[in-house]
Amino acid sequence: MIKSKIVRDTILLTVMQLILDTAALLLNVFVTKKLGTSAIGILSLMGSFLGLAGILSNGNAFLCASRFVSEELGKKNGSPDAVLGHAVCLCLMLSAAVSAGVFVLAEPISRRFFSGAHMTAAIRLMPIALVTGAVSACLKGYFNACRRAAVTATGDIAEFVVRCGVIVAATMLESAPDENKVCSIMIGGIIAGNAVSMLWFTAAFMKLRQKKKGKCSVSFLRYAAQCFPIMGGSLLTAVLSSTNDALIPVCQRQYGDTTGAALSKFGVFEGIVLSAIFFPSVVLCSMSGIIVSEAARSKAENNKCRIKMFTERIIAWTMAFSIFSAAVLMRFGSQLGELLGGGELAGRMITMIAPVVPFIYMEIVLEAVIKGMGMQSFSSVNYLIEYVIRISAVLIFVPHIGFYGVVISYYASNVFGNCSRFIKVTKSTGAERKLCGTIVMPLILAAVTVFVGEMFLELANIAEKTVPVMLIYTLLWGGAYFTIYCSLEKVKLFRKCRKNILVILHNKQLVVYYRM
Repeated sequence: MIKSKIVRDTILLTVMQLILDTAALLLNVFVTKKLGTSAIGILSLMGSFLGLAGILSNGNAFLCASRFVSEELGKKNGSPDAVLGHAVCLCLMLSAAVSAGVFVLAEPISRRFFSGAHMTAAIRLMPIALVTGAVSACLKGYFNACRRAAVTATGDIAEFVVRCGVIVAATMLESAPDENKVCSIMIGGIIAGNAVSMLWFTAAFMKLRQKKKGKCSVSFLRYAAQCFPIMGGSLLTAVLSSTNDALIPVCQRQYGDTTGAALSKFGVFEGIVLSAIFFPSVVLCSMSGIIVSEAARSKAENNKCRIKMFTERIIAWTMAFSIFSAAVLMRFGSQLGELLGGGELAGRMITMIAPVVPFIYMEIVLEAVIKGMGMQSFSSVNYLIEYVIRISAVLIFVPHIGFYGVVISYYASNVFGNCSRFIKVTKSTGAERKLCGTIVMPLILAAVTVFVGEMFLELANIAEKTVPVMLIYTLLWGGAYFTIYCSLEKVKLFRKCRKNILVILHNKQLVVYYRM
Protein backbone atom coordinates (compact mmCIF):
# COMPACT_ATOMS: atom_id res chain seq x y z
CA MET A 1 0.00 0.00 0.00
CA ILE A 2 2.81 2.41 0.96
CA LYS A 3 4.79 1.51 -2.16
CA SER A 4 1.81 2.09 -4.44
CA LYS A 5 1.10 5.47 -2.84
CA ILE A 6 4.74 6.52 -3.25
CA VAL A 7 4.61 5.56 -6.94
CA ARG A 8 1.26 7.34 -7.41
CA ASP A 9 2.47 10.51 -5.68
CA THR A 10 5.71 10.49 -7.67
CA ILE A 11 3.82 10.17 -10.96
CA LEU A 12 1.42 12.96 -10.00
CA LEU A 13 4.19 15.33 -8.93
CA THR A 14 6.29 14.43 -11.98
CA VAL A 15 3.48 15.21 -14.43
CA MET A 16 2.77 18.46 -12.61
CA GLN A 17 6.45 19.46 -12.50
CA LEU A 18 6.93 18.51 -16.14
CA ILE A 19 4.13 20.87 -17.13
CA LEU A 20 5.50 23.67 -14.94
CA ASP A 21 9.08 23.26 -16.18
CA THR A 22 7.91 23.27 -19.78
CA ALA A 23 5.98 26.47 -19.11
CA ALA A 24 9.00 27.98 -17.31
CA LEU A 25 11.24 27.16 -20.25
CA LEU A 26 8.75 28.78 -22.63
CA LEU A 27 8.58 31.80 -20.31
CA ASN A 28 12.38 32.18 -20.50
CA VAL A 29 12.21 32.01 -24.29
CA PHE A 30 9.43 34.65 -24.29
CA VAL A 31 11.32 37.03 -22.01
CA THR A 32 14.52 36.50 -24.02
CA LYS A 33 12.81 37.39 -27.29
CA LYS A 34 10.87 40.28 -25.76
CA LEU A 35 13.52 41.93 -23.58
CA GLY A 36 16.80 40.34 -24.74
CA THR A 37 19.26 37.90 -23.20
CA SER A 38 20.67 40.54 -20.83
CA ALA A 39 17.24 40.69 -19.15
CA ILE A 40 17.48 36.95 -18.44
CA GLY A 41 20.92 37.57 -16.93
CA ILE A 42 19.49 40.26 -14.63
CA LEU A 43 16.56 38.02 -13.68
CA SER A 44 18.94 35.14 -12.95
CA LEU A 45 21.04 37.30 -10.64
CA MET A 46 17.89 38.57 -8.94
CA GLY A 47 16.62 35.01 -8.58
CA SER A 48 19.92 33.94 -7.05
CA PHE A 49 19.83 36.79 -4.51
CA LEU A 50 16.16 36.17 -3.75
CA GLY A 51 16.97 32.51 -3.14
CA LEU A 52 19.68 33.55 -0.66
CA ALA A 53 17.32 35.94 1.12
CA GLY A 54 14.63 33.24 1.13
CA ILE A 55 16.94 30.75 2.87
CA LEU A 56 17.82 33.41 5.45
CA SER A 57 14.17 34.21 6.05
CA ASN A 58 12.77 30.69 6.28
CA GLY A 59 15.73 28.40 6.94
CA ASN A 60 14.66 25.99 4.17
CA ALA A 61 11.23 25.72 5.77
CA PHE A 62 9.94 23.13 3.29
CA LEU A 63 12.70 20.65 4.13
CA CYS A 64 12.54 21.28 7.90
CA ALA A 65 8.77 21.00 8.09
CA SER A 66 8.68 17.95 5.83
CA ARG A 67 11.34 16.08 7.78
CA PHE A 68 10.23 16.84 11.34
CA VAL A 69 6.51 16.45 10.63
CA SER A 70 7.35 13.06 9.05
CA GLU A 71 9.28 12.04 12.17
CA GLU A 72 6.34 13.15 14.35
CA LEU A 73 3.98 11.05 12.22
CA GLY A 74 6.28 8.06 12.71
CA LYS A 75 5.91 8.31 16.50
CA LYS A 76 2.98 7.07 18.52
CA ASN A 77 0.69 9.78 19.90
CA GLY A 78 2.61 12.55 18.16
CA SER A 79 1.29 15.98 17.23
CA PRO A 80 2.31 17.00 13.67
CA ASP A 81 0.12 20.12 13.83
CA ALA A 82 2.18 21.40 16.75
CA VAL A 83 5.39 20.85 14.76
CA LEU A 84 3.86 22.90 11.94
CA GLY A 85 3.09 25.66 14.46
CA HIS A 86 6.74 25.67 15.55
CA ALA A 87 7.83 25.91 11.90
CA VAL A 88 5.55 28.86 11.10
CA CYS A 89 6.59 30.77 14.25
CA LEU A 90 10.28 30.27 13.53
CA CYS A 91 9.88 31.40 9.91
CA LEU A 92 7.93 34.52 10.85
CA MET A 93 10.65 35.51 13.32
CA LEU A 94 13.41 34.97 10.77
CA SER A 95 11.63 36.64 7.86
CA ALA A 96 10.79 39.72 9.92
CA ALA A 97 14.46 40.21 10.78
CA VAL A 98 15.72 39.52 7.25
CA SER A 99 13.05 41.72 5.66
CA ALA A 100 14.10 44.66 7.82
CA GLY A 101 17.72 44.15 6.83
CA VAL A 102 16.92 43.92 3.11
CA PHE A 103 14.81 47.08 3.22
CA VAL A 104 17.45 49.12 5.03
CA LEU A 105 20.42 47.82 2.99
CA ALA A 106 18.70 47.85 -0.40
CA GLU A 107 21.00 50.49 -1.91
CA PRO A 108 24.38 48.88 -1.00
CA ILE A 109 23.02 45.47 -2.04
CA SER A 110 22.03 46.89 -5.43
CA ARG A 111 25.42 48.56 -5.87
CA ARG A 112 27.64 45.64 -4.84
CA PHE A 113 25.79 42.39 -5.60
CA PHE A 114 24.43 43.62 -8.94
CA SER A 115 27.61 45.42 -10.06
CA GLY A 116 26.11 48.89 -9.80
CA ALA A 117 22.78 48.16 -11.45
CA HIS A 118 20.01 50.46 -10.20
CA MET A 119 17.63 48.06 -8.46
CA THR A 120 17.07 49.67 -5.07
CA ALA A 121 13.31 50.16 -5.51
CA ALA A 122 12.85 46.57 -6.72
CA ILE A 123 14.85 45.14 -3.82
CA ARG A 124 12.66 46.98 -1.30
CA LEU A 125 9.67 44.98 -2.56
CA MET A 126 11.35 41.72 -1.51
CA PRO A 127 10.13 41.58 2.14
CA ILE A 128 6.54 40.90 0.99
CA ALA A 129 7.76 37.96 -1.10
CA LEU A 130 9.91 36.66 1.77
CA VAL A 131 7.15 36.55 4.40
CA THR A 132 4.51 34.97 2.16
CA GLY A 133 7.04 32.52 0.74
CA ALA A 134 8.16 31.39 4.22
CA VAL A 135 4.64 30.59 5.45
CA SER A 136 3.76 28.88 2.17
CA ALA A 137 6.90 26.71 2.36
CA CYS A 138 6.01 25.54 5.90
CA LEU A 139 2.51 24.50 4.86
CA LYS A 140 3.78 22.80 1.72
CA GLY A 141 6.29 20.81 3.79
CA TYR A 142 3.48 19.73 6.12
CA PHE A 143 1.36 18.38 3.26
CA ASN A 144 4.39 16.68 1.71
CA ALA A 145 5.03 14.84 4.99
CA CYS A 146 1.36 13.84 5.19
CA ARG A 147 1.57 12.45 1.62
CA ARG A 148 -1.00 14.89 0.27
CA ALA A 149 0.57 15.13 -3.17
CA ALA A 150 -2.58 16.48 -4.82
CA VAL A 151 -2.66 19.43 -2.42
CA THR A 152 1.00 20.36 -3.00
CA ALA A 153 0.62 19.91 -6.77
CA THR A 154 -2.42 22.17 -6.91
CA GLY A 155 -0.69 24.82 -4.80
CA ASP A 156 2.39 24.77 -7.03
CA ILE A 157 0.29 25.06 -10.17
CA ALA A 158 -1.73 27.98 -8.77
CA GLU A 159 1.45 29.77 -7.66
CA PHE A 160 3.13 29.26 -11.03
CA VAL A 161 0.13 30.32 -13.12
CA VAL A 162 -0.34 33.54 -11.16
CA ARG A 163 3.38 34.36 -11.12
CA CYS A 164 3.83 33.77 -14.85
CA GLY A 165 0.60 35.59 -15.66
CA VAL A 166 1.80 38.70 -13.86
CA ILE A 167 5.27 38.52 -15.45
CA VAL A 168 3.91 38.01 -18.99
CA ALA A 169 1.29 40.76 -18.63
CA ALA A 170 3.81 43.26 -17.22
CA THR A 171 6.39 42.34 -19.88
CA MET A 172 3.86 42.90 -22.66
CA LEU A 173 3.10 46.36 -21.30
CA GLU A 174 6.78 47.41 -21.19
CA SER A 175 8.47 48.31 -24.47
CA ALA A 176 12.05 48.93 -23.24
CA PRO A 177 12.25 48.49 -19.46
CA ASP A 178 15.42 49.30 -17.53
CA GLU A 179 17.12 47.06 -14.95
CA ASN A 180 14.91 48.27 -12.10
CA LYS A 181 11.72 47.66 -14.10
CA VAL A 182 12.82 44.13 -15.10
CA CYS A 183 13.43 43.19 -11.46
CA SER A 184 10.20 44.84 -10.30
CA ILE A 185 8.29 42.73 -12.83
CA MET A 186 9.88 39.54 -11.51
CA ILE A 187 9.36 40.35 -7.84
CA GLY A 188 5.77 41.44 -8.49
CA GLY A 189 5.07 38.06 -10.06
CA ILE A 190 6.70 36.24 -7.15
CA ILE A 191 4.69 38.22 -4.59
CA ALA A 192 1.40 37.46 -6.35
CA GLY A 193 2.28 33.77 -6.74
CA ASN A 194 3.38 33.37 -3.11
CA ALA A 195 0.23 35.07 -1.83
CA VAL A 196 -2.04 32.74 -3.81
CA SER A 197 0.00 29.70 -2.73
CA MET A 198 -0.19 30.73 0.95
CA LEU A 199 -3.95 31.25 0.79
CA TRP A 200 -4.47 27.87 -0.92
CA PHE A 201 -2.35 25.90 1.57
CA THR A 202 -3.96 27.69 4.53
CA ALA A 203 -7.47 26.85 3.27
CA ALA A 204 -6.42 23.23 2.61
CA PHE A 205 -4.95 22.93 6.12
CA MET A 206 -8.10 24.23 7.77
CA LYS A 207 -10.19 21.73 5.82
CA LEU A 208 -8.00 18.60 5.82
CA ARG A 209 -6.10 18.64 9.09
CA GLN A 210 -6.72 15.78 11.47
CA LYS A 211 -6.78 16.89 15.08
CA LYS A 212 -4.75 14.61 17.33
CA LYS A 213 -4.71 14.77 21.09
CA GLY A 214 -1.15 13.49 21.32
CA LYS A 215 1.65 15.50 22.87
CA CYS A 216 4.27 17.03 20.62
CA SER A 217 7.65 15.34 21.11
CA VAL A 218 9.61 18.59 20.62
CA SER A 219 9.29 22.05 22.10
CA PHE A 220 9.77 25.20 20.03
CA LEU A 221 13.32 25.66 21.27
CA ARG A 222 14.14 22.02 20.54
CA TYR A 223 12.64 22.33 17.06
CA ALA A 224 14.67 25.48 16.38
CA ALA A 225 17.85 23.76 17.62
CA GLN A 226 17.22 20.80 15.29
CA CYS A 227 16.54 23.15 12.38
CA PHE A 228 19.72 25.19 12.76
CA PRO A 229 22.05 22.53 11.22
CA ILE A 230 19.68 22.22 8.23
CA MET A 231 19.39 26.00 8.00
CA GLY A 232 23.16 26.36 8.24
CA GLY A 233 23.73 23.89 5.41
CA SER A 234 21.08 25.50 3.24
CA LEU A 235 22.40 28.99 3.99
CA LEU A 236 25.96 27.93 3.18
CA THR A 237 24.82 26.47 -0.14
CA ALA A 238 22.79 29.58 -1.00
CA VAL A 239 25.66 31.96 -0.13
CA LEU A 240 28.18 29.98 -2.16
CA SER A 241 25.77 29.58 -5.09
CA SER A 242 24.98 33.31 -5.11
CA THR A 243 28.69 34.14 -4.89
CA ASN A 244 29.43 31.83 -7.80
CA ASP A 245 26.63 33.38 -9.90
CA ALA A 246 27.77 36.93 -9.10
CA LEU A 247 31.40 36.13 -10.00
CA ILE A 248 30.65 34.71 -13.46
CA PRO A 249 29.72 38.08 -15.08
CA VAL A 250 32.62 39.76 -13.25
CA CYS A 251 35.14 37.22 -14.55
CA GLN A 252 33.57 37.38 -17.98
CA ARG A 253 34.27 41.12 -18.05
CA GLN A 254 37.89 40.34 -17.13
CA TYR A 255 37.96 38.07 -20.18
CA GLY A 256 37.14 41.15 -22.29
CA ASP A 257 33.34 41.30 -22.56
CA THR A 258 31.32 44.42 -21.85
CA THR A 259 28.83 44.45 -18.96
CA GLY A 260 25.94 43.93 -21.37
CA ALA A 261 27.67 41.05 -23.16
CA ALA A 262 28.62 39.40 -19.85
CA LEU A 263 25.05 39.60 -18.56
CA SER A 264 23.79 38.34 -21.92
CA LYS A 265 26.01 35.24 -21.84
CA PHE A 266 25.18 34.64 -18.19
CA GLY A 267 21.49 34.90 -19.08
CA VAL A 268 21.89 32.34 -21.88
CA PHE A 269 23.66 29.98 -19.50
CA GLU A 270 21.18 30.32 -16.64
CA GLY A 271 17.98 30.72 -18.62
CA ILE A 272 18.63 28.38 -21.56
CA VAL A 273 21.52 25.98 -20.90
CA LEU A 274 20.73 25.06 -17.28
CA SER A 275 17.00 24.95 -18.00
CA ALA A 276 17.64 22.40 -20.75
CA ILE A 277 20.12 20.42 -18.63
CA PHE A 278 17.79 20.19 -15.63
CA PHE A 279 14.55 19.76 -17.57
CA PRO A 280 14.61 15.91 -17.57
CA SER A 281 15.28 15.88 -13.82
CA VAL A 282 11.65 16.72 -12.99
CA VAL A 283 11.09 13.02 -12.20
CA LEU A 284 13.88 13.06 -9.62
CA CYS A 285 12.92 16.44 -8.16
CA SER A 286 9.36 15.20 -7.64
CA MET A 287 10.67 12.06 -5.97
CA SER A 288 13.22 13.83 -3.75
CA GLY A 289 10.63 15.35 -1.41
CA ILE A 290 9.04 11.92 -0.96
CA ILE A 291 12.49 10.38 -0.35
CA VAL A 292 13.17 12.85 2.47
CA SER A 293 9.83 12.00 4.09
CA GLU A 294 10.27 8.23 3.70
CA ALA A 295 13.88 8.24 4.92
CA ALA A 296 12.95 10.31 8.00
CA ARG A 297 9.99 8.07 8.81
CA SER A 298 12.00 4.85 8.31
CA LYS A 299 14.74 6.23 10.54
CA ALA A 300 12.22 7.13 13.26
CA GLU A 301 10.89 3.55 13.04
CA ASN A 302 14.50 2.19 12.97
CA ASN A 303 13.65 0.24 9.79
CA LYS A 304 17.18 -0.27 8.43
CA CYS A 305 16.15 -2.94 5.94
CA ARG A 306 13.70 -0.57 4.22
CA ILE A 307 16.28 2.24 4.06
CA LYS A 308 18.84 -0.12 2.46
CA MET A 309 16.31 -1.47 -0.03
CA PHE A 310 14.94 1.81 -1.35
CA THR A 311 18.42 3.39 -1.43
CA GLU A 312 19.68 0.64 -3.74
CA ARG A 313 16.65 0.94 -6.00
CA ILE A 314 16.80 4.76 -6.09
CA ILE A 315 20.50 4.79 -7.03
CA ALA A 316 20.03 2.17 -9.78
CA TRP A 317 17.03 3.84 -11.40
CA THR A 318 18.49 7.35 -11.08
CA MET A 319 21.68 6.31 -12.82
CA ALA A 320 19.78 4.54 -15.62
CA PHE A 321 17.55 7.57 -16.15
CA SER A 322 20.38 10.13 -15.98
CA ILE A 323 22.60 8.25 -18.43
CA PHE A 324 19.78 8.18 -20.97
CA SER A 325 19.07 11.89 -20.37
CA ALA A 326 22.75 12.72 -20.87
CA ALA A 327 22.78 10.77 -24.14
CA VAL A 328 19.73 12.66 -25.43
CA LEU A 329 21.25 16.03 -24.50
CA MET A 330 24.52 15.13 -26.23
CA ARG A 331 22.64 13.96 -29.33
CA PHE A 332 20.35 17.00 -29.66
CA GLY A 333 22.24 19.68 -27.68
CA SER A 334 23.00 21.95 -30.64
CA GLN A 335 19.41 21.76 -31.93
CA LEU A 336 18.01 22.51 -28.46
CA GLY A 337 20.23 25.56 -28.08
CA GLU A 338 19.00 27.02 -31.36
CA LEU A 339 15.39 26.04 -30.69
CA LEU A 340 15.30 27.74 -27.28
CA GLY A 341 16.78 30.98 -28.58
CA GLY A 342 20.27 30.61 -27.09
CA GLY A 343 22.02 30.25 -30.43
CA GLU A 344 25.24 28.38 -31.15
CA LEU A 345 26.77 29.17 -27.72
CA ALA A 346 23.87 27.54 -25.87
CA GLY A 347 24.02 24.49 -28.13
CA ARG A 348 27.74 23.98 -27.54
CA MET A 349 27.35 24.46 -23.77
CA ILE A 350 24.49 21.93 -23.54
CA THR A 351 26.49 19.33 -25.47
CA MET A 352 29.62 19.91 -23.42
CA ILE A 353 27.92 19.78 -20.00
CA ALA A 354 25.72 16.76 -20.88
CA PRO A 355 28.32 14.07 -19.91
CA VAL A 356 28.32 15.31 -16.29
CA VAL A 357 24.50 15.07 -16.06
CA PRO A 358 24.56 11.67 -14.24
CA PHE A 359 26.55 13.29 -11.42
CA ILE A 360 24.24 16.32 -11.33
CA TYR A 361 21.08 14.19 -11.20
CA MET A 362 22.52 11.81 -8.61
CA GLU A 363 22.95 14.77 -6.27
CA ILE A 364 19.17 15.29 -6.19
CA VAL A 365 18.34 11.86 -4.75
CA LEU A 366 21.48 11.38 -2.65
CA GLU A 367 20.94 14.72 -0.90
CA ALA A 368 17.33 13.69 -0.21
CA VAL A 369 18.53 10.51 1.52
CA ILE A 370 21.23 12.44 3.41
CA LYS A 371 18.81 15.07 4.69
CA GLY A 372 16.12 12.51 5.51
CA MET A 373 18.58 10.56 7.66
CA GLY A 374 19.80 13.68 9.44
CA MET A 375 23.37 13.81 8.08
CA GLN A 376 23.41 17.60 7.76
CA SER A 377 27.01 18.00 8.94
CA PHE A 378 28.34 15.89 6.08
CA SER A 379 26.08 17.70 3.61
CA SER A 380 27.34 21.12 4.70
CA VAL A 381 31.02 20.17 4.56
CA ASN A 382 30.60 18.45 1.21
CA TYR A 383 28.80 21.46 -0.27
CA LEU A 384 31.50 23.76 1.09
CA ILE A 385 34.27 21.78 -0.63
CA GLU A 386 32.20 21.43 -3.81
CA TYR A 387 31.60 25.18 -4.12
CA VAL A 388 35.19 26.04 -3.22
CA ILE A 389 36.20 23.89 -6.21
CA ARG A 390 33.54 25.50 -8.45
CA ILE A 391 34.35 29.10 -7.47
CA SER A 392 38.10 28.47 -7.76
CA ALA A 393 37.59 27.10 -11.28
CA VAL A 394 35.52 30.15 -12.24
CA LEU A 395 38.16 32.56 -10.89
CA ILE A 396 41.02 30.71 -12.57
CA PHE A 397 39.60 29.71 -15.96
CA VAL A 398 36.81 32.16 -16.93
CA PRO A 399 39.12 35.24 -17.17
CA HIS A 400 41.37 33.27 -19.56
CA ILE A 401 39.09 31.06 -21.67
CA GLY A 402 35.72 32.74 -21.17
CA PHE A 403 32.50 30.83 -20.58
CA TYR A 404 34.19 27.47 -21.18
CA GLY A 405 35.69 27.93 -17.72
CA VAL A 406 32.17 27.50 -16.34
CA VAL A 407 32.05 24.05 -17.97
CA ILE A 408 35.28 23.09 -16.23
CA SER A 409 33.86 24.29 -12.90
CA TYR A 410 30.74 22.13 -13.33
CA TYR A 411 32.78 19.03 -14.15
CA ALA A 412 35.25 19.41 -11.28
CA SER A 413 32.72 20.25 -8.55
CA ASN A 414 29.99 17.76 -9.51
CA VAL A 415 32.29 14.77 -9.99
CA PHE A 416 33.99 15.31 -6.63
CA GLY A 417 30.87 16.23 -4.64
CA ASN A 418 28.67 13.40 -5.86
CA CYS A 419 31.30 10.69 -5.62
CA SER A 420 31.60 11.73 -1.96
CA ARG A 421 27.82 11.59 -1.51
CA PHE A 422 27.63 8.15 -3.11
CA ILE A 423 30.30 6.74 -0.80
CA LYS A 424 28.70 8.29 2.31
CA VAL A 425 25.14 7.16 1.51
CA THR A 426 26.06 3.59 0.62
CA LYS A 427 28.24 3.30 3.72
CA SER A 428 25.56 4.72 6.04
CA THR A 429 22.64 2.71 4.65
CA GLY A 430 24.51 -0.51 3.91
CA ALA A 431 23.48 -0.33 0.24
CA GLU A 432 25.58 -2.39 -2.16
CA ARG A 433 27.83 -0.57 -4.64
CA LYS A 434 26.95 -2.39 -7.86
CA LEU A 435 29.06 -0.25 -10.16
CA CYS A 436 28.95 -2.68 -13.10
CA GLY A 437 25.17 -3.11 -13.13
CA THR A 438 24.46 0.48 -12.10
CA ILE A 439 26.83 2.34 -14.46
CA VAL A 440 28.37 0.05 -17.09
CA MET A 441 25.16 -1.67 -18.18
CA PRO A 442 23.18 1.57 -18.80
CA LEU A 443 26.15 3.07 -20.67
CA ILE A 444 26.40 0.06 -23.00
CA LEU A 445 22.63 0.00 -23.42
CA ALA A 446 22.49 3.72 -24.31
CA ALA A 447 25.31 3.32 -26.85
CA VAL A 448 23.71 0.27 -28.50
CA THR A 449 20.21 1.79 -28.73
CA VAL A 450 21.44 5.11 -30.17
CA PHE A 451 23.54 3.20 -32.71
CA VAL A 452 20.47 1.26 -33.82
CA GLY A 453 18.47 4.48 -33.96
CA GLU A 454 21.07 6.20 -36.16
CA MET A 455 21.11 3.23 -38.52
CA PHE A 456 17.34 3.41 -38.80
CA LEU A 457 17.48 7.14 -39.65
CA GLU A 458 20.03 6.47 -42.37
CA LEU A 459 18.02 3.59 -43.85
CA ALA A 460 14.83 5.68 -43.76
CA ASN A 461 16.76 8.66 -45.22
CA ILE A 462 15.54 10.97 -42.44
CA ALA A 463 18.09 13.71 -41.86
CA GLU A 464 16.05 16.84 -41.10
CA LYS A 465 16.23 17.60 -37.37
CA THR A 466 12.77 19.11 -36.93
CA VAL A 467 10.98 19.14 -33.57
CA PRO A 468 8.58 16.28 -34.48
CA VAL A 469 11.50 14.12 -35.66
CA MET A 470 13.43 14.84 -32.46
CA LEU A 471 10.43 14.00 -30.28
CA ILE A 472 9.55 10.79 -32.11
CA TYR A 473 13.19 9.70 -32.20
CA THR A 474 13.60 10.34 -28.43
CA LEU A 475 10.37 8.52 -27.56
CA LEU A 476 11.29 5.45 -29.63
CA TRP A 477 14.84 5.53 -28.30
CA GLY A 478 13.62 5.85 -24.71
CA GLY A 479 11.05 3.10 -25.19
CA ALA A 480 13.69 0.67 -26.43
CA TYR A 481 16.22 1.69 -23.77
CA PHE A 482 13.90 1.36 -20.76
CA THR A 483 12.16 -1.78 -22.06
CA ILE A 484 15.48 -3.60 -22.34
CA TYR A 485 16.69 -2.17 -19.01
CA CYS A 486 13.54 -3.29 -17.17
CA SER A 487 13.80 -6.75 -18.74
CA LEU A 488 17.41 -7.09 -17.58
CA GLU A 489 16.43 -5.89 -14.09
CA LYS A 490 13.70 -8.57 -13.90
CA VAL A 491 16.21 -11.24 -14.93
CA LYS A 492 18.62 -10.02 -12.24
CA LEU A 493 15.80 -10.04 -9.67
CA PHE A 494 14.77 -13.58 -10.67
CA ARG A 495 18.34 -14.83 -10.33
CA LYS A 496 18.70 -13.16 -6.95
CA CYS A 497 15.44 -14.73 -5.69
CA ARG A 498 16.47 -18.15 -7.01
CA LYS A 499 19.82 -17.83 -5.29
CA ASN A 500 18.16 -16.92 -1.98
CA ILE A 501 15.75 -19.87 -2.28
CA LEU A 502 18.65 -22.27 -2.93
CA VAL A 503 20.52 -20.88 0.08
CA ILE A 504 17.43 -21.34 2.29
CA LEU A 505 16.91 -24.91 1.07
CA HIS A 506 20.60 -25.66 1.55
CA ASN A 507 20.48 -24.31 5.10
CA LYS A 508 17.41 -26.45 5.88
CA GLN A 509 19.23 -29.53 4.62
CA LEU A 510 22.14 -28.72 6.87
CA VAL A 511 19.79 -28.28 9.83
CA VAL A 512 18.11 -31.63 9.11
CA TYR A 513 21.49 -33.34 8.74
CA TYR A 514 22.70 -31.81 12.02
CA ARG A 515 19.59 -32.98 13.91
CA MET A 516 20.02 -36.55 12.60
